[in-house]
Amino acid sequence: MSRAASTSKIALFLLALTLGMSGCGASEPGKQTISTAPAAGQPANPRVLIETSKGNIIVEVFPNNAPKSAANFLSYVKSGFYDGLVFHRVIPGFMIQTGGMTADMVEKPKGAPIQNEADNGLKNLRGTLAMARTGEPHSASSQFFINVADNAFLNHRGKTFEGWGYAVFGQVVDGMNVVDAIANVPRGNKGPYDDVPVDPVVMTRVTMLPPSPARPEPAAAAKP
Repeated sequence: MSRAASTSKIALFLLALTLGMSGCGASEPGKQTISTAPAAGQPANPRVLIETSKGNIIVEVFPNNAPKSAANFLSYVKSGFYDGLVFHRVIPGFMIQTGGMTADMVEKPKGAPIQNEADNGLKNLRGTLAMARTGEPHSASSQFFINVADNAFLNHRGKTFEGWGYAVFGQVVDGMNVVDAIANVPRGNKGPYDDVPVDPVVMTRVTMLPPSPARPEPAAAAKP
């Protein structure tokens, strides 16, 4: 296991133990307090189809709220990087993590890390996608996770080493039942890794969906 992968797992796990998990148990994704919709006349938010061995998940990405994280994720999608990778860490009531490991738990070579955008106001609510990272705040690269519960302790609390949080950049719009199914598969240890699905859950293909029409401009007010 690489040092970065080990640090990422330990940092997130210790944070969960220290602050406690705040799962809401809701069946639907949470609602953000700030808008993630594009401005009128601007292209609709990109959507990505994640085809997995447990079913399909459709996610919407928020380039206006998290431009670096969104561009980074979409770059990996367009290159086919995620095809064949597994959900290598799943914890019921918390999250499912993917984007870095093959089925034999070998980490795929990835690109350079990106700036942490967890200060964008988006919360780690059930159904949101967030960048996984090591204990270093600005170390996220290809790995991401889907929150299975409202995980407030992962939110940005300040621009300090401990307070940066985990950057939300998207939302599941269809397939939360698949996310929940993945979160509840039997899991165990595989080498130095914990919480690994006993039977690999594979992202067979991850692709961009056709763009939706731009959001219409508001109608002009009628004049007398």
